[in-house]
Amino acid sequence: MVNGPVRVRFCPSPTGNPHVGLVRTALFNWAFARHHGGTFVFRIEDTDAARDSEESYDQLLDSLRWLGFTWDEGPEVGGPHAPYRQSERMDIYADVAEKLKDGGYAYACYCTTEELDARRDAARAAGKPSGYDGHCRDLSAEQVAAYQAEGRASIVRFRMPDETITFTDLVRGEISVTPENVPDFGIVRANGAPLYTLVNPVDDALMEITHVLRGEDLLSSTPRQIALYGALIELGIAKAVPAFGHLPYVMGEGNKKLSKRDPESSLNLYRERGFLPEGLLNYLSLLGWSFSKDQDVFSIEEMVAKFDIPDVNANPARFDLKKAESINGDHIRMLDVKAFAEACTPWLRAPHAPWAPEAFDQAAWEAIAPHAQTRMAVLSEITANVDFLFLDEPVFDQPSWDKAMKGEPAALLTTARANLESAHWSDPESLKQAVLSAGEAHGLKLGKAQAPVRVAVTGRTVGLPLFESLEILGKDKSLSRIDAALAKLSA
Repeated sequence: MVNGPVRVRFCPSPTGNPHVGLVRTALFNWAFARHHGGTFVFRIEDTDAARDSEESYDQLLDSLRWLGFTWDEGPEVGGPHAPYRQSERMDIYADVAEKLKDGGYAYACYCTTEELDARRDAARAAGKPSGYDGHCRDLSAEQVAAYQAEGRASIVRFRMPDETITFTDLVRGEISVTPENVPDFGIVRANGAPLYTLVNPVDDALMEITHVLRGEDLLSSTPRQIALYGALIELGIAKAVPAFGHLPYVMGEGNKKLSKRDPESSLNLYRERGFLPEGLLNYLSLLGWSFSKDQDVFSIEEMVAKFDIPDVNANPARFDLKKAESINGDHIRMLDVKAFAEACTPWLRAPHAPWAPEAFDQAAWEAIAPHAQTRMAVLSEITANVDFLFLDEPVFDQPSWDKAMKGEPAALLTTARANLESAHWSDPESLKQAVLSAGEAHGLKLGKAQAPVRVAVTGRTVGLPLFESLEILGKDKSLSRIDAALAKLSA
């Protein structure tokens, strides 16, 4: 499969927010290039002026940097095949289109939309393929002159060879497509703007791309590109046809392909929720590939060492948010505490943090961070987990309050408060014994006994280790909150 230097490309369009399917494609290309010591080319497909935007372009570059991708050629890096934005390569495409026409590989098509629709409908009615029927393939000079005299506009169509096209897909194996299923196709619009069907293969040829790794949705265009490559080789524009590998669909809810419109497809969602780049990439790599039968969590370096395209599964991969969060949590726990504390910083400050900036206590944060790290799935969870440390009073979750304050909570809290009053507050074990003995006095095990204390102090039934939290919050604040809870119960 790899008989020489590897050159792959990632060529997104700058439209809207980046989505996870796009990231998965970038990851597989990048990992394949790094595994083989090859070149990763980053190219921008921005020929659609109506949809492309500089804002999306900037966001795209920012996203790739956040994920840790580096590119060997492309925007802001340069390279021997610059420019790497298609909007800056229009003269190249126009020149190639003229050479294709001059060489007889392409021709002007004057068919109107109405004529095309009528002939397609007739073909369908007759049970025949409804693709372009080659009407303008061999027009005489007189016919061309007549069409031009009518003021008809023309597009440029590529002349498909009358033969079966067979290629070996790196993921799916051998694929053959017969001529009737791949009709002549447009490569230049009537206004002279080049189409994707032209610009993509031309750029791949001129940039000497050796492997085209892309989504399964583009598989139907591959026979056309291979035929176009044949023409480009004969014209001396391309050196060889690249190897193609089509990556499996990423599926969302209801066995449907995950689309840009699905909320869980947005890369920004995962950044905002506090996914680590390493955790997200680890999970995305499992959408169509596996590290081993018994290991789902690994570093990017480990992935690169093992990744190869023949190991990619052709079957659709389902996006599982819970598994993504679980793997991200594993990566959070793989950080050293200092790196974890630093990674949480955005969620400990405005606008995420509900406390005043001056209320934040760095020493308290550093003390609680090791305990928080073991319980996080995404970094954004840190705000609710530690807010009790920095707010004047806890934010009570009413269902948690109702659940914890059953039976005779006032009696339990009164006994626990008395025991905590005399406990050693520099020792979490002493605090645990104080609550344990209070529970025993009321016929409760530790789990039941600590629930009212936890809610009184933190506002929630679930959270960070209670006794370490009490120690870090401090005796005065902790006892004051128990008093407030008792007052609330008596009211």
